[in-house]
Amino acid sequence: MERVRAGDEVAFAALMERWERPVKSVVARMVLNAAEAEELAQEAFVRLWQRREDFRPGAEFRPWLLTIAVNLARNRLRWWRLRPSVELGAWLESGGDSGKITGGAGAMERAERVDAVQAAIAALPVELREALVLFEFEQLSQGEIAAVLRTTPKAVESRVARAREKLRRALQKDHRSR
Repeated sequence: MERVRAGDEVAFAALMERWERPVKSVVARMVLNAAEAEELAQEAFVRLWQRREDFRPGAEFRPWLLTIAVNLARNRLRWWRLRPSVELGAWLESGGDSGKITGGAGAMERAERVDAVQAAIAALPVELREALVLFEFEQLSQGEIAAVLRTTPKAVESRVARAREKLRRALQKDHRSR
């Protein structure tokens, strides 16, 4: 990142190559739309380049980059919420191939479980979804998540616990309704 701060485009390309997939993964799990995740990940790297001089030497890079990505995802979710003409179904998708394998009752059951979990995560309030995605899927520490979300580690702990509880209840209700 020091070379990027100095304007080294080759270092920036290497950094993008290394971090593109993790950024897309975080954003996709938040906005639940593969095409939007692609666009927002690209925007995150544009912002990184534009704000490269803001990076403090010695600071951890991952939380800094994910803060940019999470803020962009939040803004996009807020934008969608403020525009009622955009239907939820128009932007909600399973994220492409969600591991569904055609054929066999076991594969169908697994696909239904994946869909149920994705729907339950999508139904979480944004602040809980952010914390859960960063903790469970990206395996960031509570301190790193606190830095990304600009909150305290205790608040992160609480959000993850509340998100897990809401997921548990939603999945139990979904299971009982079958």
